[in-house]
Amino acid sequence: MNRYVAAVLGGGFFWGFMGFFTRHLLSIGIDANGAILVRCGIAAVCFGLLILVTGPGQFRVRLKDLWCFIGTGLLSLLFFTFCYFHAINMMDLSTAAILLYTAPTFVMLMSAVLFGEKVTPVKGTAVLLAFAGCCLVSGVGTDTHITLAGLLFGLGSGIGYALYTIFSRFALQRGYSSNTINFYSCLLAAVGAFVIWRPAGIVSAMTSSLPGFGWCLATGVLSCFVPYLLYTYSLTGLENGRASVLASVEPVVATLIGVIAYHEPLTLASAAGVILVLSAVLLLNLKERKQGC
Repeated sequence: MNRYVAAVLGGGFFWGFMGFFTRHLLSIGIDANGAILVRCGIAAVCFGLLILVTGPGQFRVRLKDLWCFIGTGLLSLLFFTFCYFHAINMMDLSTAAILLYTAPTFVMLMSAVLFGEKVTPVKGTAVLLAFAGCCLVSGVGTDTHITLAGLLFGLGSGIGYALYTIFSRFALQRGYSSNTINFYSCLLAAVGAFVIWRPAGIVSAMTSSLPGFGWCLATGVLSCFVPYLLYTYSLTGLENGRASVLASVEPVVATLIGVIAYHEPLTLASAAGVILVLSAVLLLNLKERKQGC
C-alpha cells in the first residue's frame, strides 16, 4: 500500500466520525447549520496555521484561478452539505446517505470527460461493489418513499461531494498546494455558512464549558482538517476515480462507530456491506496489470 492510498483511506476513516461529533455538537446546542460553520471555520484556522509554518507564500492565489476555490469551497463543501441536510429532512437518513454516495460514479464520469481518465472494468467493478456495500451498510429498505424534491437534493449532495475532487484537481494542475486548496475551501465554506444561515449561539456554546470547547475543536480538527488534508494530498498521487472509491470506507467506519459507541446492532446486511466496500478497496489495490486500473 503506497502513501497516497494510505492517505485517502485515512481521510475516509476520519470522515466516518462526522456523525459522532455532530451528535455531540447537538447536545451542547449547536445545530446542523452551526456545525458546518464550526467544522469548516476551525479547519480553516488549522490550515492557515499550517501554511504559516510550511510557507506563507501558499496564501497567494491568482485572481484568474479563484474559480477553482469557489468550486471546492462553495459549490462543493457548502453546497453538498446544504443539499444533504435538506435530503435527510425529506427522506430516511439511509436513503439520503446512499444518494450522497453516488459521488464516486459522478467523479469517474466527470474525470473521464475533463481529464481523460480511463473508465476500466476494474474501476467500474469497484464502483459497483462500493455502492452496493454502502446500500447494505445504510440499510435501505424496500418500503423507502422518495419524493422528487428529496431525490433532487440527494443527487445534488452526491454531485456536490464529487465536485471537491474535480475542482481540487484543477487547482493542483495550476500549481497550488493541497494546503492552499484546503485553506480557501474551508474558509469560503465557513463564510458562506455564516452569511446564509447566521447560526446563533455558537460562541457561547463553545466557551460555556471546557468539554463543549473540546467537542467543537475535535469536530473541526478530526472530521474536517485531518481528512481533507489527507484526501487532497492523495489526489497528488492517485487518479480521481480511484481516490473517490477508496474514500467509501467512510460509511463502514460510521457503522462500526455506531456499533461500538451507541451499541447499534450490526445486522447481517450491514456486515455484508462492510465486506463489499472493503472488497472494492482491495480490488483497486491489487497489482496493476499492464493496462492499469
